Amino acid sequence: MDKENENTVVETSTVSETTQIVGESPEVVVATDTNEIQPMDIAPEDRKILEDLSAENTRRHRTNYLKIFTNGIITSNPVFKLCLGTCPVLAVTTALTNGFAMGMATTLVLICSNVLISLLRKVIPDRVRIPAYVLIIATFVTIVQMVMKKFLPSINAALGVYIPLIVVNCIILGRAEAFANSNPVGASAMDGLGMGLGFTLALCVLAFFRELLGAGAVFGYKIPVLSDYAMTIFILPAGGFLTFGLLMAAVTVIVSRVENRRVKEAKQ
Repeated sequence: MDKENENTVVETSTVSETTQIVGESPEVVVATDTNEIQPMDIAPEDRKILEDLSAENTRRHRTNYLKIFTNGIITSNPVFKLCLGTCPVLAVTTALTNGFAMGMATTLVLICSNVLISLLRKVIPDRVRIPAYVLIIATFVTIVQMVMKKFLPSINAALGVYIPLIVVNCIILGRAEAFANSNPVGASAMDGLGMGLGFTLALCVLAFFRELLGAGAVFGYKIPVLSDYAMTIFILPAGGFLTFGLLMAAVTVIVSRVENRRVKEAKQ
């Protein structure tokens, strides 16, 4: 009986101390003894480990973004490696100005559509995702075309129907389905930027050689000696296919050698 009374007294004192510490209001915290409530001290060794882990996570995050960005430019170039969007590639690369303008327009649509699709990826139902993607892409293509008609009418006239055809460009729709649909906004934006710049780079390289060899000019400016020996076939469709095939072979060989060298260095 005495033990039960003693336990009751102990429990009562504990409750009273707890009441003093916590207080009646949940918004107010009153401490009777400052030694009883102390923030958990972290040892210097543990603090250093946490800082190293945080720095490693930051570096890994930046590395992933850089890898996503460079993937579209070099490793998985949409034109020279994946052979996507070849219709506008061969059609508009008769002049370097046209190729650059087409590439920048496609890049802008890629970035904007990837970001918006990534934001809405959990909202768009799976059954209607492809029509939704096409609608989003068409909206940005319309905006780009309206801006080009207003401020760059000559380039818009030169590109013609290939600006509206960006809507059905398999690069944009493919990245929306394969990447933006399952990745966060930041990564989707970097993927759109990398793929767009890779597409622009391929267009500019192809247009440079076709205009240089076919018209003896660069950006419309004639080169005095070379213009006299210009080979018109490079501006024609046959020259476009020939130049495209040669550049694709060259890029494939270069990328393969670089990858083999990396594998050998990793093994060593």
